[in-house]
Amino acid sequence: MLSDTIDAAVMDAAGPGLRVISNFAVGYNNIDADAARQRGIRIGNTPDVLTDATADIAVGLLLAAGRRFKEASHEVTAGLWQTWEPTGMIGADLRGKTLGIVGMGRIGMATARRLSRGWDMRVLYTARSPKPEADRELGATHVDLGTLLNRSDFVSVHTDLNPQTQSMFDAAAFAKMKPTSVLVNTSRGGVIDQDALAVALRSGQIRAAGLDVTAPEPLPPTHALVNLANCIILPHIGSATDDSRDAMSRIAAENLVAGVRGQPLPCEV
Repeated sequence: MLSDTIDAAVMDAAGPGLRVISNFAVGYNNIDADAARQRGIRIGNTPDVLTDATADIAVGLLLAAGRRFKEASHEVTAGLWQTWEPTGMIGADLRGKTLGIVGMGRIGMATARRLSRGWDMRVLYTARSPKPEADRELGATHVDLGTLLNRSDFVSVHTDLNPQTQSMFDAAAFAKMKPTSVLVNTSRGGVIDQDALAVALRSGQIRAAGLDVTAPEPLPPTHALVNLANCIILPHIGSATDDSRDAMSRIAAENLVAGVRGQPLPCEV
């Protein structure tokens, strides 16, 4: 599981018979890949099959945070809803706004397609290199992170977690964002400095945030983000659909069987 740390000590404890490690996830930052390569241990993961499910969650969080679902639902359950108000629960419009995709991989592209086609959003994105498919299909523009943060009304994070992306969303990053912007993260919790995010949300430096991932998981209920009205947090359910989890289970098992038999893994890192 992505919550299991598989490091050199674990591999050595397993002994020389260990042939393959299968991760029940796309990301594999919980596995020391260098240590595995040095020991001739193969690594499998489960890409592709959770792309649509996770992209749907990203769009759902963007809508929920931008249109203040958490606050509005609380008004009802707490008995605070009295009447309809012309200026009550005003949220952010999506149509025609600018979407920033941080990490234009499979899930980033799927998210961009939904929002570009469904709400006519302009798409900016960061990636190691330009993505001709995104440029051609969506009219997207490859930019640096600073430009994306400065110009985007909504920022959706899809990058992997590595030393370069650890806490990339820090106080300096939030300072570059619009005060009306909404941040969504469905990648890994570690890409966001959560204390800095809490400050940015409390101070109005950005409008709202929607998180499907945190660091750690679960996030302690005493953390500042948990009870903020303008921050909605889900318990890492990006791939939690019947089809996605069934497919992940099958691929994870097939990776193990192939690794033990010395065959090509269906999905090898």
